[in-house]
Amino acid sequence: MAHDPPIPAPATRGRFICLEGIEGVGKTSHLEAIVDHLQARGIPAVGTREPGGTALGEAVRGLLLSRDYPPMHPDTELLLMFAARAEHLRHHILPRLEAGTWVVSDRFTDATYAYQGGGREIPASRIAVLEEWVQGTWRPDLTLVLDTPVETGLARARRRGEGDRFEQETLAFFERVRGVYRDRARSDPARYALIDATGPLQAVRRAVLERVDALCDGEASA
Repeated sequence: MAHDPPIPAPATRGRFICLEGIEGVGKTSHLEAIVDHLQARGIPAVGTREPGGTALGEAVRGLLLSRDYPPMHPDTELLLMFAARAEHLRHHILPRLEAGTWVVSDRFTDATYAYQGGGREIPASRIAVLEEWVQGTWRPDLTLVLDTPVETGLARARRRGEGDRFEQETLAFFERVRGVYRDRARSDPARYALIDATGPLQAVRRAVLERVDALCDGEASA
């Protein structure tokens, strides 16, 4: 049972969209396109990221991604992820949603199930306890899972330069991450969209914006 659960949002609240996927699937560029697209439709929207989104969250992000420290215990990594998320949710995401702004995030709790659950092999039941504690029953309105073969995603990511602590992980690690993302997306088609991110950027962009428009149009007709 979560303490201090989010206040139930009014009907006029903004909506929360998440972009998920392994490294190299294009989350950052698609996030910017979604924010621009929403604003062009007259919907106030902002982008954010996890870990991060607040000053404290960005400091935690630095710890989590840095290669300057000895290997971190998986439990430490998991708890830091949710510490940053609690701050992000309370001080950035929920206030904007309650003010009517749509929030688009590069990763959220599905990333924890994928990376710490799949990648680090922490049982999903342990992650679920922290999810309930921090979020209660609150979940994103739409989660876009950008999917590509691991070798393709990592090759794209490595063209950006030397990777962070996660990007140095093994192919087996990322195969487990990808598998969790795909399983979660298939488990709830109403909330998730599994999008093939292997093809040309513009084709992927169209698929992404079609799902965003469906959410917008559903809101308009509700």
